[in-house]
Amino acid sequence: MPEQDYEREYGQKYERAYETVRAEAADGILTVTLNRPEKLNAFGPQMMHDLLDALDAADADDGIRVVVVTGAGRGFCAGADVSSGRSTFDHRTAGAWHRDTGGRVALRIFSCTKPVIAAINGPAAGVGASMTLPMDIRLASTSAKFGFVFARRGIVPESAASWFLPRAVGMQRAMEWVATGRVFGPDEALAAGLVRSVHPPEELLPAAYELAREIADNTSAISVALSRQMMWRMLGEPHPMTAHRLDSRIMSQIGGGPDPTEGVESFLAKRSPEFPGRVSKDMPPVYPWWQDEEFRPFGE
Repeated sequence: MPEQDYEREYGQKYERAYETVRAEAADGILTVTLNRPEKLNAFGPQMMHDLLDALDAADADDGIRVVVVTGAGRGFCAGADVSSGRSTFDHRTAGAWHRDTGGRVALRIFSCTKPVIAAINGPAAGVGASMTLPMDIRLASTSAKFGFVFARRGIVPESAASWFLPRAVGMQRAMEWVATGRVFGPDEALAAGLVRSVHPPEELLPAAYELAREIADNTSAISVALSRQMMWRMLGEPHPMTAHRLDSRIMSQIGGGPDPTEGVESFLAKRSPEFPGRVSKDMPPVYPWWQDEEFRPFGE
């Protein structure tokens, strides 16, 4: 939705209620709240669908500049909903492959054009921890706890965590957390670089919003969207020459455009920038420069 339509329809604010999440927008920031507080926001198929829809809506809305994800109540996400008991992870269906639901959310976050900030307000275990890995910046409350507990449930890391976690904290720490499956606190998460900062509970969301405002008020949406995808996707490239080729191509396509012009003029005039570019219609011709991977059963 173009920004002027967003402002006219929502007055810079709106709320969408889903079955398991809340999505509330105000002044360019979308807050997505995992909303099953009676179950510590445990994750299941409905939460997957709700998150996918909220993220699709955010990417389609030029009025949204940043997404903040947090949890309702005292938890962020306690992991998979295991209320079905021993059959929770039994996906054996004749002739069918299971596709990991947490992985679908992680890959959707990975492909977002908007920065995603995690405000981890309480326990984050299993998928509750791994879904935050493709988020760009993670802040934690002093009451947060983390656990990549898969081995203690007899399963393997999901949500593509085997790709994201070593890149976030290095192989040694990632393997320790996964092999032991132990729960650890925010200070250990901070020391390992899993989170950017730790805050008293009442200061967590204000800190996340302060960071989001810094992005929303001062930067080009086009620049941020391109930069986000450049950095995430370069993690898989073997040589910096690939990055050099890409940033050279992008700069040749956007360098004389309206956003760089406004960036220079506002700097010289010592005023706040008003970037006109919109992700929905003004991305350079080279975007997207990658070919999306399709899900296929492993080994086929």
